[in-house]
Amino acid sequence: MDSTTWTVIAVVAVLAAAVLGVALAVLLRLVRTRRDLRRAGLPTGPRWVFWGAVLYLVLPTDLLPDPVYLDDIGVLLLALRSMRAAVPAREPGLGRDALSD
Repeated sequence: MDSTTWTVIAVVAVLAAAVLGVALAVLLRLVRTRRDLRRAGLPTGPRWVFWGAVLYLVLPTDLLPDPVYLDDIGVLLLALRSMRAAVPAREPGLGRDALSD
C-alpha cells in the first residue's frame, strides 16, 4: 500500500475515535442525569428508555455500522431528552435549567 492509503486509513481512524468519544460523553451525561434525578426523588421516565439507549450503544447491531456512531449518539440524545422531559417544570432547585449544565 502507498502512503496515500495509509493517510486515508489514519484519518478515518481518528474520525471514528472522535465520534466514539462524543458518544461516550453523551452516555456519561445520560447516566449523570439519571443519577441526579433519582437522588432528587424525581421521575426518570420509563426504565426501558435509559437501558434501551445504553444497550443500543453497546450492542453491535445498529442502523449504521459501528465505526459510524451517529445513530448511537441520536438514540442517546433522545433518551436524555426523554428523561429531562420527565422533570417537573417548576421543581425548585432541580428544574430543567439545573440539569442543563
